[in-house]
Amino acid sequence: MVHAVRNPCAAAVNDFFDMILGMSGSSTPDLVIRPATTADEATLSQLAMRLATFDLPPWRTPGEIARADAGEMIQSVRAGQPDNEVFVAERDGLAVGCLHILATTDFFGRRHAHISVIATSEASEGTGVGRALMAHAEDWTRQRQLSLLTLHVFAANTRARRFYEQAGMSPEFLKYAKAVL
Repeated sequence: MVHAVRNPCAAAVNDFFDMILGMSGSSTPDLVIRPATTADEATLSQLAMRLATFDLPPWRTPGEIARADAGEMIQSVRAGQPDNEVFVAERDGLAVGCLHILATTDFFGRRHAHISVIATSEASEGTGVGRALMAHAEDWTRQRQLSLLTLHVFAANTRARRFYEQAGMSPEFLKYAKAVL
């Protein structure tokens, strides 16, 4: 599903950011977003490796991040639960991104949608795949009548943070960590 921007001012802002960041137009008519299947497990594992391509805290490794996120996506695909889904974005029959989204309840008791994973292939960066996956996540959230969409991002992942802020998200709280051993 491709999300169309309804507000002409928002469309102009998106086009401006696309121009500045070297991205293509805001629509991606050649992109298909479909539910993931067990046949996608290797692809999901490969895309999960993209989640650690920035300076990590010293107590985290790329392998542990990729294994954890891939494992959660694969478990979700196998379980087949409607409120915990994984989607694959394809262009010309090739996987170019994925989205893992679930309905959950936060510490404060609010039921909401949470993006566990959103990743694009390196070759598809800046081509609208990430924006299409975010729009899909927003549609998924609205379909379930959930009022809030959340995600976690590492503080040092400045590119992703900029992308999320341009998508209208804002920080809610920060998690601090200190290695003690």
